[in-house]
Amino acid sequence: MRFLGRRRRPPPVGPRKNQWKDPQGERAAEKTSRAKKTRRKTLARWVGLATATMLVAGLVVMGVKYSGPALQALLEIKTITVEGDHHIDRQKVLELARVKPGTGLHHIVTRVIKEQVESHPWIKEAEVTRVPFHELHISLVERIPAAVIRADSQNFLTDAEGHVLTRLGQTDDDALPLVTGIDSEGLLEGVESVRQVVVSGIGLAKLVGQTFEGRLQVNAENPSNLVALVQGVRFQFGEEAVGEQWERFRRVKPTLKTLNFGGHRHGANEVDLRYENRIVVREGG
Repeated sequence: MRFLGRRRRPPPVGPRKNQWKDPQGERAAEKTSRAKKTRRKTLARWVGLATATMLVAGLVVMGVKYSGPALQALLEIKTITVEGDHHIDRQKVLELARVKPGTGLHHIVTRVIKEQVESHPWIKEAEVTRVPFHELHISLVERIPAAVIRADSQNFLTDAEGHVLTRLGQTDDDALPLVTGIDSEGLLEGVESVRQVVVSGIGLAKLVGQTFEGRLQVNAENPSNLVALVQGVRFQFGEEAVGEQWERFRRVKPTLKTLNFGGHRHGANEVDLRYENRIVVREGG
């Protein structure tokens, strides 16, 4: 017996759909999508940064353009003070500093001014300081005269480090020790070996001057045999341990009754300290 009813229509014919999902392909798609989003964010960030930089640069340029005159007026140098100028006058320091009128403190390079001021032979050290809002302060440490150096019939004034301060010519200064036997060319050129000889001569004069009054003269023509002259007595020193040689003389000085100090007519007038553990006293030099 046939069952009567509506027949079920078959599904329409069309492209077959894939009913199975591919997990690996889905992950790859998500990864690609995230990478695109990251690139878009990075690009947007760089664009924003570039725009902000251009905006700030524009504001800076405008600020400099319109505030420059006001800033210049606010920081314009109106006073230059000089401290420690004893042998060199203030005007010479200003000439060395070469600060133009109307210069602003913010335009000053202190290192450059320091080097310019220290180029003067009398200046050992200079400190340059900017003092808000209109002052430039220059503090000096001058070299101290320590000896008169006689070289090639001319006198030169130097400090204890052998730096030439000025040329005296035929002028002398009896208050300072006299060092002779120095090469003038090497002295003026600042040759290190010549400068060290000067330093040794000045050091010897200072050492002997602690025991004897009067002007000290040191002949440094032979650096390994320095000769000091004081109160009419010549002292000869060897190359090594000058201080020890002098201390040896100081210990026996009270026993040397024949030394002709002060230009007496009779007695010895030369002391030779070049021999180890011996002091040789000679009469007539």
